[in-house]
Amino acid sequence: MVDIVLVEPEIPHNTGAIARTCAATGARLHLIHPLGFDISDKMVKRCGLDYWYLVSIYEYQSIDEYFLKNGDTNIYLATTKAPMAYHEADMSGDVALIFGKETAGLPQWLREKYRSRCIRIPMISEARSLNLSNSVAILAYEALRQQGFPGLLQTGSMSE
Repeated sequence: MVDIVLVEPEIPHNTGAIARTCAATGARLHLIHPLGFDISDKMVKRCGLDYWYLVSIYEYQSIDEYFLKNGDTNIYLATTKAPMAYHEADMSGDVALIFGKETAGLPQWLREKYRSRCIRIPMISEARSLNLSNSVAILAYEALRQQGFPGLLQTGSMSE
């Protein structure tokens, strides 16, 4: 199982696209308040298209509430500041992937507390970061690849 945790997401389009990734992969979506938009916002719904019924969404008033209810084992924090690349992380079991808000990333105290669990997506030095929804998709599919894509179709309609 893959859990996607968004800490204070700000852009409804990103959250909608992430919800669609969660729907396609069976990942659960956890939203940490404050959100930069209303979850019922029509732009969020539009980005998720007609997949909302496939997404399990959980909301929390703080990251502390998330940890209280879910624990902090088998977590990875996505940050451009991490010393470890995502492909070096062992995501072969259940995993929670934690992402920060678009304008600031994850809080420094959280990165420091879980320093050994911080991972990054390799990119050229001139690039500041990738779009949040792209980052979620990359890490979610890496976790699912390491888990053997449980519950996902392995072949397309062209297979015989």
